[in-house]
Amino acid sequence: MTAPIITSAVNRDEIGRLYRTRLSKGRATLGELFGGHVEVESEGAWITSQEGRRFLNCGGYGVLLMGARHPTVVRYVQEQLHRHPVASRVLLEPQAALAADALVSKAPAGLERVHFACSGAEAVETAIKIARSTGRDQLIATHSGYHGKTMGALSLTGAAKYRDPFHPLLPCVRHVPYGDAESLQAVLETLPGRACFVVEPVQGEAGVVLPPDGYLRSVQELCRAYDACFVLDEIQTGLGRLGSWWGADAEGLTPDILLSGKALGGGVLPVSAVLARPEAFAAFDKDPYIHTSTFSGLPLAMAAVRGVLTALEEDHLVERARVLGDELLARLRTIAQHHLGDGIVVEVRGRGLLIGIEFAIPGPAGDLLIELISHGVIANHSLNSSQVLRFTPPAVLSPADIQYLCEAFDHSCRALARQYAPISGGATRCA
Repeated sequence: MTAPIITSAVNRDEIGRLYRTRLSKGRATLGELFGGHVEVESEGAWITSQEGRRFLNCGGYGVLLMGARHPTVVRYVQEQLHRHPVASRVLLEPQAALAADALVSKAPAGLERVHFACSGAEAVETAIKIARSTGRDQLIATHSGYHGKTMGALSLTGAAKYRDPFHPLLPCVRHVPYGDAESLQAVLETLPGRACFVVEPVQGEAGVVLPPDGYLRSVQELCRAYDACFVLDEIQTGLGRLGSWWGADAEGLTPDILLSGKALGGGVLPVSAVLARPEAFAAFDKDPYIHTSTFSGLPLAMAAVRGVLTALEEDHLVERARVLGDELLARLRTIAQHHLGDGIVVEVRGRGLLIGIEFAIPGPAGDLLIELISHGVIANHSLNSSQVLRFTPPAVLSPADIQYLCEAFDHSCRALARQYAPISGGATRCA
C-alpha cells in the first residue's frame, strides 16, 4: 500500500499510534494533553489542524519571527530547489558566499568570518572548537542558560535535569550566576588567557530573564581584560526577535563569536551560523577540513538565509518586532494583573517579541498553556523554568491577530483565576 503524501488523509488516531510506537510515548502523551490536534498546514501567523481548526502560532521557540512560508523566503528556496539544492562541497558555490556576505553586513562590526551549520546546538559546538583552537579550553556559562543538548552544548546548558542523565560531560566547565559580572570576574581572574564565556543577551529558556543594565558591556570588558573568548549566543534572540537586529546592538557589543539560528532559516529550513572575528577564526581559515559538516552551507539553506535577510529589511520586520512587542507586553501585562494579580503572577516581562509570564507557584504556566490552546493560541513553556510561559509571536501579526491573541489570553486568564483561588496568607490553591 502506498503511503499517503498528504497527511490530512491519515486518521488522527493513527498519527497518535505512530507517535507512541515509532517516535516517543512521552511526546504522544503531551500531544493528547494539548488536545490531540494534528497540525497539517501553516501560513503567516496561523496553523491549521487536520480537522480544519486554526491556531494563532505565538510559539515555535523563536523560529517563526517572519511567520510561516514567508513569500520572499519561499521564492528564494523554490528557485534554488529547481536549480541546485545540494552542492558537491568540492567546487565553489555562490549561494554560501552570498549568504555569508549578507549576514556579515548585518552583524556587529568586526565579525567577518562565517561558518554555517544546521542547528543551534551545532553552532555552539563550533564555537567551543573555535575557542579551543585559540587555547581557551576552560568553558564558562551561566546558571539556567540554554545552549542545546548535544554533548558539548549540554555541558554549557545550565539545567541539571538535562545534564545529569548524561554525565560525564565535557570537563573544565563552570557556571556562574547570570547578570553577575563580579562572579564572572572571580573565575576569569584564575584563568587568564584560557577561558571562553558563553552567554545569552536575554535568557530565553530560563524564562525570559533580562540582564541588569550594563551587564553585557561589563562582560565584554572583562573578557578583554582577561584575554577570554567572548561568545554571544543569539540563536534565539538575534535577527529582530528583541526588536533590534541583535541583542548585542543594545549595548554596542562586538563579541569574538556570535551565534545565530532559529529565525535564520525563515521557518522554512533549519540553518544556523557562527560569526567570528578573523583572529578567532584563524585555525578554520588555515585548514578548511578542521571542522566540517556534510550539509554545512547547503545551497537550499543558503537561499533561505538570503531570503530571510531580504525580507527582514524590505518588510521592516525588525522595527515591527519592537513596536508590536511594546504593545503586546503592555496589553498582556494589564490582562494578567487584572485577572490574576500579584498572588499568582510575579511578573510579565520581555523585550521585543520575546515575552514571559512568571507565576509564583508551579502549575499555572502549564495550565495557562493548555487554556490558550483551547482558545486557539499556541505558546511555549520554558525548558529551564517551569513557572514561566513564553510568547514568541511573529512580527507579521495584523491588528486583528493581536486582538485575537489578547481576547484568547483574557479568556484563559479568567479560567485560570477560577482554578487558582486565593487563600489566607496570600498563597493560592487549586479551586
